Amino acid sequence: MRYFPLFADLQGRRVLVVGVGEVAARKSDMLRRAGAIIVLRPAFSADALAGCAFALGADAPDAELHALSAAAQAIGIPVNIVDRPALSSCILPALIDRDPVVIAVSTSGTAPVLARLLRQKIEALIPPAYGRLAALADRFKDAMRARFPALGARRAVLESLFDGPAASMMLAGDDVAAEAEFTRALAGGHAPSGIVHLVGAGPGAADLLTLRAHRLLGEADVIVHDRLVTDEVLDMARRDAHRIFVGKARANHCMKQDDINALLVRLAREGKRVVRLKGGDPFVFGRGGEEAEALAEAGIAFEIVPGITAALACAAQARVPLTHRDATRVLTFVTGHTKAGKLDLDFANLVQSRATLAVYMGVVSLPQLRIGLLGAGLPPDTPAALIERGGTPNQRDLHGTLDMLVARAAAWSTGGPTMVLVGAAVGRGAARVLENAA
Repeated sequence: MRYFPLFADLQGRRVLVVGVGEVAARKSDMLRRAGAIIVLRPAFSADALAGCAFALGADAPDAELHALSAAAQAIGIPVNIVDRPALSSCILPALIDRDPVVIAVSTSGTAPVLARLLRQKIEALIPPAYGRLAALADRFKDAMRARFPALGARRAVLESLFDGPAASMMLAGDDVAAEAEFTRALAGGHAPSGIVHLVGAGPGAADLLTLRAHRLLGEADVIVHDRLVTDEVLDMARRDAHRIFVGKARANHCMKQDDINALLVRLAREGKRVVRLKGGDPFVFGRGGEEAEALAEAGIAFEIVPGITAALACAAQARVPLTHRDATRVLTFVTGHTKAGKLDLDFANLVQSRATLAVYMGVVSLPQLRIGLLGAGLPPDTPAALIERGGTPNQRDLHGTLDMLVARAAAWSTGGPTMVLVGAAVGRGAARVLENAA
């Protein structure tokens, strides 16, 4: 280890910055955020070091930087000359600031760009809420020491808070519930509260998960998942997490919705961190609203984590715009599920709005959709598409008009989840442009 990492208290202390330019300004801003009083000079003079706790040089002539380095080191003031390790007595690391949590990354001055890249990767893994969690722990520090004087016992309690429901609640934005967990831990003898995360798994490709969804899968004790959640996404979960399948297919439900609601409440009351994992987005035809209502009525802490819904994933991979200023500026999501055998949609309003129509689970009711839209005045030559297993490597597209899709759908479909897109914008896709050019 060439450099030993230290964190300096610069609150209210003078820092000399020599140089005028973008780098000097950026470093000065970073030091100000740490509470330093910046003394900015375009050129070096020895008297400027008086009373300084730190010195930095950037965007200045080479002779000025050498003079600054020599003078600062001669009187024992730490000095950094940006990107010049040989002239520096210390290195400024790349910082991940989650105040009061601060993470520093350094390559000992050998590869600053690599340090910045590593910082970006770490930032994605450390949400800002960890800073609030650390501040909360600081407020309870004295009480924790009094309640658990033995270091081992205190550490065990804190680890359970930092890696349990308290942290989950803080990360979900429920600071009040997180504080209640700390209070409960101080009282002792009470089981920790659980939390349920209603998480959108997206269309199925693991790299289309949100960062938050990815993190929660790695933290969950239990994962309650639907049939549309792929093995690729489930593989992102903690290896020892208990998995419960509650999938539904058309007219074939392995567990009723009321039973799923009760299951989520029971698991949370057992102190579990639960991820309710749904294909697409939990609030777009995913019954997430019903589950959220049940959790709220039961007094269970919960969080909604959005996912990429099927219409967006299907259209993106098929290069089909859902809106286009020369075609339509309205987008409507509807479900293709029938009620008592009838597709209950306001066809007249859908046609009049000239919206792009995204029909979820619409392949079975496609003939009724065609009759309803054309009967309400939709032009027969309106572009339409079927997109099966959208957003995954196995996506398949069938383009044409509603008449053509109805005629070919039964033979074309392989039984995968299918989105129906209808509207003028569907014919404006980049894929269609490339086909026409060819």
